[in-house]
Amino acid sequence: MKRPSVRHEHDLLGERAVPADAYYGVHTLRALENFPITGAPISIYPDLVNALACVKQAAALTNNELKLLDDEKTRCIVKVCEEIRGGSLLEEFVVDVIQGGAGTSTNMNANEVIANRGLELMGRNKGEYRFLHPLEHVNMSQSTNDVYPTAVKVALHFGIQRLTAAMAELRAAFSAKAAEFADVVKMGRTQLQDAVPMTLGQEFSTYAVMLEEDEQRLKEAALLIHEINLGATAIGTGITAHPDYAPLVRGKLSDITGIGLITASNLVEATQDAGAFVQLSGVLKRVAVKLSKSCNDLRLLSSGPRAGLGEINLPPVQAGSSIMPGKVNPVIPEVVNQIAFEVIGNDVTVSFAAEAGQMQLNAFEPVIAHSLFKSLMHLRNGCDTLRERCVRGITANREHLRKLVEHSIGIVTALNPYIGYTNATQVAQEALASGKSVYELVLEKKLLSKKELDEILKPEVLTRPRYMPVPGERP
Repeated sequence: MKRPSVRHEHDLLGERAVPADAYYGVHTLRALENFPITGAPISIYPDLVNALACVKQAAALTNNELKLLDDEKTRCIVKVCEEIRGGSLLEEFVVDVIQGGAGTSTNMNANEVIANRGLELMGRNKGEYRFLHPLEHVNMSQSTNDVYPTAVKVALHFGIQRLTAAMAELRAAFSAKAAEFADVVKMGRTQLQDAVPMTLGQEFSTYAVMLEEDEQRLKEAALLIHEINLGATAIGTGITAHPDYAPLVRGKLSDITGIGLITASNLVEATQDAGAFVQLSGVLKRVAVKLSKSCNDLRLLSSGPRAGLGEINLPPVQAGSSIMPGKVNPVIPEVVNQIAFEVIGNDVTVSFAAEAGQMQLNAFEPVIAHSLFKSLMHLRNGCDTLRERCVRGITANREHLRKLVEHSIGIVTALNPYIGYTNATQVAQEALASGKSVYELVLEKKLLSKKELDEILKPEVLTRPRYMPVPGERP
C-alpha cells in the first residue's frame, strides 16, 4: 500500500495538510506561509536551535520532578533534545529568522519537532499528539515569552565565547607583529600629517591593546545575559507554572548548558525589558568600530606600493583588477571594514526594536536576535580571516621607513628642548622650502654638533620618554 504523502493536523484556524515525513506540524506550516521574509530559516543559527533544545530538556526534567509529566514522556522529550543538541533534526527548524509573534513560530517549531520525533521513539506515528502533545507536554509550564528570550540568551552566550576566543587569537597575532617590529623606526602621524617618530612595533601594539580592552567589555556584557526570565510564562506572573518551577528549571538549565544562569528578581520586568540585548549590541558596535579603524590603518600603511605610503606589505591573496595587470588590493581589511558597517547597522536595528516594546512584552525580539547573531558570527569570522589571511603575513619596508624618518620635518620636535621652539620652527620651514633635511640644516646653522645631534636622534631616544634638559641646555 502506498504511504500517504500528507497527514492532517488541526489548530484554532482549522485543518491543514502537513507533509507526512515532516517533523514540524501545522503551526510551523502556517509560519512558513506567513513569513517568507529573508529566505533564511532559524537553522542558520545552530546555537539557537541547540539552546531551544536545552530549554525544553530542562523544562521536561523539572516538570517530571514536580510530578507533572510522566516518566515515559519525559524520557522521550529528553532523548530528542539530546539528539538535537548533537546536531540531528537541524533541517526541521524551518521558520524564517524574522517573524511576527515575538518568537512564537520558533517556539512552536521546536515543540512540534520534539513531539513528533518523541512519538517515533514511542513507536507512534507523527501527529498522534494524544500520546505526546507539542503544547500540553513539550511546552508544559512555558510560554514563548520566557522560552524564546531565554534560548536567545543561551545562544548568545555560546556566540560570545567564540567571538572572544577569535579576538584573543587576533590580538596574539598583532602582539607577535609588535614584537617583530619593535626595532623598526617610523614616523607617527596625526591628521595624516607627519608628527613624531615611533616604532612600527608601538603602532601594532595599539591594535592588540584595543582588542584586549574590547574582550573585557564583551565579557562584562555577557554577564548581563546570564539573567533569564524562564518561569515567567506569559507576562512574568508565572501563570500555569508550579510555584517551585522557576528556580528548579533555572538550575537544570544551568547544569545542561554549563552557564551560571540567574533568575531575574522581577520576572514581569524581565519579560518586557530588552536592555541586556541593547548593551551587548553596543559592545559589538564598539568592537566593530575599533577593528575597522585598525583595518583603515593597515590599508593606509600598505598603500601604493610605490605611489602611496608603502610602509608595510600585506600578503597578496588574490588578483586585484580585471583591467590593471599586477594590481593587488587590501581585500582582507576591506571585508572586515564591511563587516563593521553591517554591525553598526545591526546596532541601530536592535536599538529601534528594543525601544518599540510595548507594555508587558517586546514583540520584536526575533529581529533583535537575528541582528545580534549576525554580528557575533560575522565579527568572529572577520577576526579569523584578518588573522590568518592578513596580519600573520605582514612585512615591514624597513629601509623605506628609516629614510622617511631621516627626511621628515617631524623630528624637529625632538630638538625643541635643545635649540628652542623658535629655532626649531625656522629649521622646519626652511627644510620644507629647500628640500634639505632637518639634520643637515641643524648642522649648517651650528645649532648642535654632529655628536649631540646623533645622540638626540637615536631611535631608542626618539620613541620613548626621557629626562629633558632645561630649555636651551646642551645635551
